[in-house]
Amino acid sequence: MATINDNYLKLKAGYLFPEIARRVNTFVAEHPDASIIKLGIGDVTEPLPAACRTAMIAAVDEMGDRASFKGYGPEQGYGWLREKIATHDFQARGCDISPDEIFISDGSKCDCGNILDIFGSTNTIAVTDPVYPVYVDTNVMAGHTGDANDQGEYDGLVYLPISADNDFTAEIPSTKVDLIYLCFPNNPTGATATKAHLQDWVAYARAHGSIILFDAAYEAFITDPALPHSIYEIEGARDCAIEFRSFSKNAGFTGTRCALTVVPKTLMGKAADGSDVELWKLWNRRQSTKFNGVSYIVQRGAEAVYSPKGQAQIQELVAFYMKNAHIIREQLTAAGIQVYGGTNAPYVWVKTPHGLSSWDFFDKLLHACNVVGTPGAGFGAAGEGYFRISAFNSRENVNAAMQRITETFKA
Repeated sequence: MATINDNYLKLKAGYLFPEIARRVNTFVAEHPDASIIKLGIGDVTEPLPAACRTAMIAAVDEMGDRASFKGYGPEQGYGWLREKIATHDFQARGCDISPDEIFISDGSKCDCGNILDIFGSTNTIAVTDPVYPVYVDTNVMAGHTGDANDQGEYDGLVYLPISADNDFTAEIPSTKVDLIYLCFPNNPTGATATKAHLQDWVAYARAHGSIILFDAAYEAFITDPALPHSIYEIEGARDCAIEFRSFSKNAGFTGTRCALTVVPKTLMGKAADGSDVELWKLWNRRQSTKFNGVSYIVQRGAEAVYSPKGQAQIQELVAFYMKNAHIIREQLTAAGIQVYGGTNAPYVWVKTPHGLSSWDFFDKLLHACNVVGTPGAGFGAAGEGYFRISAFNSRENVNAAMQRITETFKA
C-alpha cells in the first residue's frame, strides 16, 4: 500500500475556515430559516470593475480568432502585465523592481505555500502569533515542524506574539531566524507597519542572512500616506525580501485568480556546500516546472487595473470596503466593544466582550445574531480572546449585522 505524507496528520483540527463552515452548516441545518450574514472569510462581494470585464471580454473574442488565439503563455506571466505592475506598483513608489523580477500566479495564498519549495528543511522559521494560518500549515505539510502542543503551537517554529501591548507589530527576535513571515496590513489584526519598523526588520535580516516573506495582499487599503505599501520601499530590502501581492481584494479577483510574487535577482540563499545561489533562478525553475501560468484572459483583466478607468474603479471598490470597516468600528465601539484595525485594512480585530473565549463568541454571534466572524484562536494561541470581522460584504449586510450585534450586546 502507498504511504502518505505523515506531516498532514500533525495539522490541528483542519484548516480554520473549513471548521467555521462546518459549524455554520450544522447551525443552518438545524435552523433552515435563519438569515446568516457572513463577515468571516475575506471574500469580496462587489462585481469585477467594468474596465477588467471589458478587457476580459475582448480577450475572449481574441481567443475565438485563429490569428489572435493564445495557447500556452509564459509561466512567469506576460511581459505587458509584468511591465505595468513594475511601473505602477513599484517604480512609482521608488522601488527598484524590474518586470522580470515579477512572477504572475493564481494567488498569493498559493505562492506563500509554494515558496517553500525553494528553501531547505533546516531553516528556522518565525511567524507572528496570531498569524494567517497558511504560513504555519504549509510549513507543517512540508515537514518543517514538530508536533503541536495543547495551545496549537508547533515545535520548530519561532512564534512572535503580537498584541495591543506592542501595537500588533512583532518585536525583532533576540536570536537568529532564517525565514520570517510578515504581513502588512496585517491579516488578521488589521495592524500596519511604519517605515521605521520595516527598516528594523530589514536591518535584522541583512545582519543574519535571513529572508523576509512579505505578504502585501492588502496594501491597496492603506490610506495613510506615511505608511509603506511595499517592503522594497525600505533600502536594502532587495537583498533580503520576497513580496507577495494579489488582485483578489483590490480588484475583486477572488474567484478570477490573479496574483504576483516578486523575487529580486539580488536575493541569495546558501547551498549545502556553502555557496551562494540566486533565489530568482530557483523560483523561475520551480514555476517553469510546476505551473503553466495564469490564463491570457485573466491577465488581460488584471492589466486593465492599471488603465485610468481601472484605477478609478478599484479606488471606488477599496473605498467601499473601507466604509464598511468604518461602520463596523463605529457601531461596535458604540456597543462598548473594544476594536483595533479597520483604518488602513479591511479587517477589524475585536476584543471579545465579557471574558468570552473566541470560539464561544463565534457561537454566540452565530446563534444570537446569525452573524459569522472568525475566532482569533484560529489564528494562533495569542489570538485567544480576540475575533476578526471582515469588511468584505454588501453595505446592506454590514448594516444589518451591526444592528444585530449592537442590539444583543447593548441589552
